[in-house]
Amino acid sequence: PTSAQLSVVPHSGRFCYTLDNDLLSTEQRQFYEDNGYLVIKKLVSDEDIERFRKEFTRICKREVNPPGAMIMKDEALKSQFGQSEKVVNKVQDFQEDEELFRYCTLPEVLKYVECFTGPNIMAMHTMLINKLPDSDQQTFLHPMHQDLHYFPFRPASRIVCAWTAMESAHRDNGCLVVQPGTHTTALKPHGYPKWEGKTNKLFHGLLEEDEKTPKVHLVMEKGDTVFFHPLLIHGSGINRTSGFRKSISCHFASSDCYYIDVKNTSQEHLEKELEEMVSKKYNATSVTLKDIWHFRARLVQGERINL
Repeated sequence: PTSAQLSVVPHSGRFCYTLDNDLLSTEQRQFYEDNGYLVIKKLVSDEDIERFRKEFTRICKREVNPPGAMIMKDEALKSQFGQSEKVVNKVQDFQEDEELFRYCTLPEVLKYVECFTGPNIMAMHTMLINKLPDSDQQTFLHPMHQDLHYFPFRPASRIVCAWTAMESAHRDNGCLVVQPGTHTTALKPHGYPKWEGKTNKLFHGLLEEDEKTPKVHLVMEKGDTVFFHPLLIHGSGINRTSGFRKSISCHFASSDCYYIDVKNTSQEHLEKELEEMVSKKYNATSVTLKDIWHFRARLVQGERINL
């Protein structure tokens, strides 16, 4: 079911997770309030998606090399396919790639983002995911997780992810899976799942998952976009088809958000892992988590205040 297909029982009290706006209907705001996500059909044009697809192919072929971008590959496939999209699972931190970063500045996306963040909008974290065919190894199964685990800034309710399907996403090719209503819970401890030989760097998941919590598979068509809260528990299944399942996404935050110290919290081990990775990649002596995020962050609307 998508946002348009589920009935919502209205309740009294003000909205906590959306701001007053002229775009979302009362029903849409209530749906997000209750479930933590909202699907908007056909929001991004086929023309834009085609441009993102072409740029992704150029990055895979190393025709362009965006500074700071993390290109995640299945090394086992390199000998078979060389430099191609059949090897690259994800392009993360594409904020320096002018063509892909256009996604984060699309007016049709930002007008919805503003309903969650307010007018001063930062693009904080960017990804183009190319879920590879993977029926045997389950290498690219992303365990259920909360995105806030990765973010050292708050408040959570002024952060939202926009995730756009670049082609049809369904259960067979590993569409998003969400647990409606879990955005109202606290940030839970995350770590690497105990899957032997099947974990990717930074693919953290919930250490304890409540199997009884209902799950919804977000079946989406090309251009459909889901906006979701950073505490919403979600993940994605494996791609059992022979094709690829592409999506493009950005986590946006109000520039009024502020950085927090994650020492002595469940996020501390992630901080160490990220700092070590970045120090190694750039041969830097002292890099803080705040430095990493300050480098990633880009203003896309309004003024830059804290982030």
